[in-house]
Amino acid sequence: MSAWAEDHSRRLLDPLGRRWRHARAVADTAHQLAVGLTPADADVLVAAAYLHDIGYAPELAITGFHPLDGARHLRGLGYERLAGLVAHHTQGRHEAELRGLQEALAEFDDEDSLVSAALAYCDLTTGPSGERMTPEQRLLDVEARYGEDSPVTKGLRAAWPDLMHSVGQVAELRTHPTEFVVAQPR
Repeated sequence: MSAWAEDHSRRLLDPLGRRWRHARAVADTAHQLAVGLTPADADVLVAAAYLHDIGYAPELAITGFHPLDGARHLRGLGYERLAGLVAHHTQGRHEAELRGLQEALAEFDDEDSLVSAALAYCDLTTGPSGERMTPEQRLLDVEARYGEDSPVTKGLRAAWPDLMHSVGQVAELRTHPTEFVVAQPR
């Protein structure tokens, strides 16, 4: 599945330049984290990392809320678990509420698992052009690009406590990778 996801994401995001570089770097981090997951979860994590921003592709951007647009596309292709991970990546429900799209987003399962926490970690430690950064640097970058009053920034700030929990959980597990497999969903 992750090989298909890489090809599909490349086709949709490569024309957007840095958006593809970001997705590819998020997937590179996911590959590193995947070592400690079950094979099935590892493949899903890497696939979701490649696909998490496909909703930015012009041919998919219907609502203007990329997690929802990407999730709807993946559901249409029959990838329900990936659709849920993309829909809810990096605690997207907060931004969805600000956009009045919470009901539409609720159509997708939020698995609230170690895989979703790892996806948030990968996204929050990767800058817009694929560079490594801390979550705090990423928040400041988002605010600089979108403005402090945008739903993107406000949603990220509202999600921050949950996101920092996910980042801390994954960072701890990175230091003890054998615990990845036995860790339970939150």
